[in-house]
Amino acid sequence: MLKKLNAAMDYIEAHLEEDFRLEEVAAGVGISDLSFRQLFYALTGMTLQEYVKNRRLSEASGALLRGCSVTDTAYRYGYQSVDGFTRAFRRWSGLLPSEAARTRQGRTFQRLNFIVTVQGGDTMEYRIVEKPAFRFAGVSRRVPMQFEGVNEAIVRLAESITPGQREELHRLRDTAPEEIVNVSWDSDSGFREERGELTHMIGVLTSHTDIGAGLDSKEMPASLWAVFPCEGAFPAVMQDAMARIYSQWLVTADYELADSLSFSFTRMDAAVPGQAYSEIWVPVREKRC
Repeated sequence: MLKKLNAAMDYIEAHLEEDFRLEEVAAGVGISDLSFRQLFYALTGMTLQEYVKNRRLSEASGALLRGCSVTDTAYRYGYQSVDGFTRAFRRWSGLLPSEAARTRQGRTFQRLNFIVTVQGGDTMEYRIVEKPAFRFAGVSRRVPMQFEGVNEAIVRLAESITPGQREELHRLRDTAPEEIVNVSWDSDSGFREERGELTHMIGVLTSHTDIGAGLDSKEMPASLWAVFPCEGAFPAVMQDAMARIYSQWLVTADYELADSLSFSFTRMDAAVPGQAYSEIWVPVREKRC
């Protein structure tokens, strides 16, 4: 995995002056773009868009110090206008591009290199489940990507479910885990977007094909799944578990990410406000020699 991650960083470096898409980077790692975004955020604490923007602005800063014009630098690093570049550069460095060039003041943001580090002996409970093909069925909507805290757009999506849709979800729910689940896919991949979106579904796993009540569906192939239970303050404990899955478990496990969709469910504790039991289901395959 570390070799693939560093290859992805090499790809980004080689294409900083081009308009590339996230799928191209994730393809080199062999996982979906959303899974790669989650992995990158878990390992670095920043989004992939932030990283690429910082690297481009760092290279732009160096170009200005080497005597390149503001206009040439702006278009070289993918900005559609000098004004847009000027605003971004000032937010990033505290200086106008012309000031940076005139005063010879620069700022750098170094490329990432992933290395192995040894940490404490934490344990993670998990089980491996083999599942035949199934469908997700539920309500779905484009929502802002958000890796921390409560996503209010998802809350509103849950509130939009009608009584008829709830009844239909109850009828369809016949595939383990027989819970209301959350699953996301089809994330935006434009690196210059300040805030991307993805498609999020709240629904159930089903073997049925007769899906009604205006519900959406998405077919899933047969796969192995690593299932991680977690319990505690919601949503922090689940987000922490997700980070540990990507940054710790996948580094040492005999499994790697499969090209499918992760999903999760949460049962709130009626007796203790803010506490919940959750499970995160991650598609995996055995590592190849």
